[in-house]
Amino acid sequence: MVRKLRIQHGWSQEHLAEISGLSVRTVQRIEGGKGAGLESYKSLAAVFEVDIELLQEGEPHMTTDTNITEEEKDAIEHVKKLKSFYQCLTYYIVTLIFLTMVNLFVSPGYLWVIWVAIGWGISILYGALKTFKFVEIFDTGWEKKQIEKRLGRPWAKPVKAKNTAQDNPDQYNH
Repeated sequence: MVRKLRIQHGWSQEHLAEISGLSVRTVQRIEGGKGAGLESYKSLAAVFEVDIELLQEGEPHMTTDTNITEEEKDAIEHVKKLKSFYQCLTYYIVTLIFLTMVNLFVSPGYLWVIWVAIGWGISILYGALKTFKFVEIFDTGWEKKQIEKRLGRPWAKPVKAKNTAQDNPDQYNH
């Protein structure tokens, strides 16, 4: 429940930890279903402006798959891809700065670092095109077409059954 509320507010774990007065590790443990002390739950309930029982009851049963909508999953996946891209871009820039200094110190007459920049840069460019959806090669549409081609018929992705007694026991106990 904490994770879902945090995502609905558009907060990072670090931001939630800061405004709640908890450590990032505590937020991670609670979101991972490990539970927490009463004071931690009180702090989170105050931040989210919800009843403390909602947080205490929701955590033990929460899994990342059952309580997050498809739209939220897509948003989480996109943010992970963005983060990965920006990390790669940062490594690229830092490494090229270092290699440029080495190149200028060791062999200033020949700028071999340009070849590294071009080769790695092509990979970074491709990552940017995929991350920012300029090019959607091998996306889910492609996968579906390949499955239909293999099956020789249209294919509908199976949908998980929802609202079972196991998913929400209170719903069937009226």
